[in-house]
Amino acid sequence: MSFQFAYLAGLMPNLAVAALVNLRLSAMIIVLALIGGTALTILRSLKIRPVNAIIAVLISFIRGTPLLIQIFLFYYVLPAIGLDLSPTVAGVAAIALNSSIFISETMRGALITIDPGQIEAATALSLPRHLVWAKVILPQLFRRVLPVLVNEATIVVKGTALLSVITVVDVLRTAQQIASASYRPFETLIGAALVFLAINLTISLLGRRVEGRFAVQRA
Repeated sequence: MSFQFAYLAGLMPNLAVAALVNLRLSAMIIVLALIGGTALTILRSLKIRPVNAIIAVLISFIRGTPLLIQIFLFYYVLPAIGLDLSPTVAGVAAIALNSSIFISETMRGALITIDPGQIEAATALSLPRHLVWAKVILPQLFRRVLPVLVNEATIVVKGTALLSVITVVDVLRTAQQIASASYRPFETLIGAALVFLAINLTISLLGRRVEGRFAVQRA
């Protein structure tokens, strides 16, 4: 069976519509992951031993297990303890938790590069701790980790394809359905790959532009 570019072109509108699901889920996950990663970073900076011990175990588990297994745990295991989540909610929660851990690790590494004198000066001015974080630490922290956040966003977008295994109808699920009906998996999977490539190239381009603006402001 020869590859047909005309068939591939005909698939793209349907796959582009399905991509809106991936974009919507990715946006929710990235927002939740930024909030979660920031909260974990602040929580770990308090150096409460029992809390940090629990977080360390969670980090080890998330970093040491495949994302697909984590999605299965949210979707298939949590109902056993009374948390019956829809495929979309389970998938978003699993990927957001995974991304939060990696963002927190990145932010923790960048935190030590911030001049402690600034924090001491803010404290000397009797600024409340939450304002020190909001006005002094976090703005610098986000600028420092922006390239990593852009990369994490592309990972999240690709990760949403895994939700097709728990029946979320996204680009990959749509491509699989079309392939099953047409017996042409080559074109459909190439089409799905092109959609993800286009999304992530756009994210990378936008990320570079934002980085460039920050660089101009610093100059």
